[in-house]
Amino acid sequence: MTQLDKLDLKLLAELQRDGRLTNNDLSERIALSPSQCSRRRARLEAEGFIRGYRADIDRQKMGLGLMVVISVTLATHNRDNAKRFSELLANLPEVLEAYSLTGEMDYHLKVVTKDLAALSHFVNEVLLPHDSVQHVKTSIVLNVLKDFEGLAVETA
Repeated sequence: MTQLDKLDLKLLAELQRDGRLTNNDLSERIALSPSQCSRRRARLEAEGFIRGYRADIDRQKMGLGLMVVISVTLATHNRDNAKRFSELLANLPEVLEAYSLTGEMDYHLKVVTKDLAALSHFVNEVLLPHDSVQHVKTSIVLNVLKDFEGLAVETA
């Protein structure tokens, strides 16, 4: 694994705050030349520390007002069934995040839909009929107390 120095960490922290920073802007913030910033950024991208850049889109303004955490138990616990479930999730734009878990439930899904009718359709017409799924439990998110804003990057 590549060792990150203090400047790499500062660069990552700044880009995480604003991925649109130019190398000139970045160089002013971390006290390094623009060409050095460019080389470091390219290396961090090539080595996979920076996986990509994207816009943070407001889901409610996009008409996706309902956020739900859905717990799923699989019908059988074998590799093929888990693969079928994974393939189902890959094609569902409503699913923002999916986690395979230990414990009582097999998966937790973070899902957004337009409203309760859309959620009902998603659960009853998409998830439950799938042959890999045995049980689904939904929990509607009332308030988001903390949203992901980036990893803690220690620069000191």
